Amino acid sequence: MVRVVVAGGGWAGCAAALAAAKAGAQVQLLERTDMLLGTGLVGGIYRNNGRYTAAEEATAMGGGDLFVAMDANARHRGISFPGHSHASLYDVSAMEPLVKKVLVNYGITVRTTTRVMDVLKYGRTIQALVIDSGEVVKGDVFVDTTGTAGPMGNCLKYGNGCAMCILRCPSFGPRVSVSARAQVKEIMGLKADGTYGAMSGSCKLNKDSLSAEIRERLEREGAVVIPMPEHLVKSTSLGRKACSQYAIPEYAANLVLLDTGHAKLMTSFFPLEELRTVPGLENARYEDPYAGGQGNSVRYLGIAPCGNNLKVDAVDNLFCGGEKAGIFVGHTEAIVTGLLAGHNAVT
Repeated sequence: MVRVVVAGGGWAGCAAALAAAKAGAQVQLLERTDMLLGTGLVGGIYRNNGRYTAAEEATAMGGGDLFVAMDANARHRGISFPGHSHASLYDVSAMEPLVKKVLVNYGITVRTTTRVMDVLKYGRTIQALVIDSGEVVKGDVFVDTTGTAGPMGNCLKYGNGCAMCILRCPSFGPRVSVSARAQVKEIMGLKADGTYGAMSGSCKLNKDSLSAEIRERLEREGAVVIPMPEHLVKSTSLGRKACSQYAIPEYAANLVLLDTGHAKLMTSFFPLEELRTVPGLENARYEDPYAGGQGNSVRYLGIAPCGNNLKVDAVDNLFCGGEKAGIFVGHTEAIVTGLLAGHNAVT
């Protein structure tokens, strides 16, 4: 039986582990924090725009387990808001335990608080991963889904310092890239202005900190669009966002809130004192990251060069998925690339 080790337990890593197990492999999934899903813990949007087709195609090819789990946990279906049509929103507070049950039911060994520190490599082949306890985790094939968000030093170098985001680097240690440890020269995402990386595109507000009217509308309709007071319109901030689908004029002219269990604010970097001048948000507070008024996690700082089969260049038994495989911004892309990487790692 082929032994597959997946490093990184975000949506891509969960999908890779699932596909490898369904292809007949013995699978271990290593995640450095105490929860799966990574930025999926604050995401919540799926089946929007062309991602609907991608989700249906993945399901038709046998990779629909995670989309079924999302659908079972959806708070809203078929809603529209600026730049998005027929979107569904899953509950970010309840999604992770459900996904973990799906993986365990397929016989996958899920190891949280297990941080990869190094790679043991011979020639072009990885033999094992070394984790923070000193244990050597051997495998036949490896999948790198460690993402591209950097450690606290990167948030300081490329952003505004540690934003205390969902990645929780101060508590669980910074991300370590398997590809980089295997001496693969990674790609840095370059913005039009010549700077590297991009800030994550949204944040969460504590729903209870909003007015009763806005909370009721959110829970009833799924999305609330609030016209921005003229003095707060800042179109120049749109280019900083990782998700270009939100860098459109509507997100400068309006505040867009989504109900994902919390209130997902699609325009981050809003100073709290300014945010509280918007009617209904007088008592607003950031939920994740707590420093949402200043910035967010910085992404696209370590993409692995790979082919269409998602095998990483110059390493014979390493595949990649999610943001490691390209500048992707959605859960659907993470899941689909993870499914392909996990399947191809076995077949």
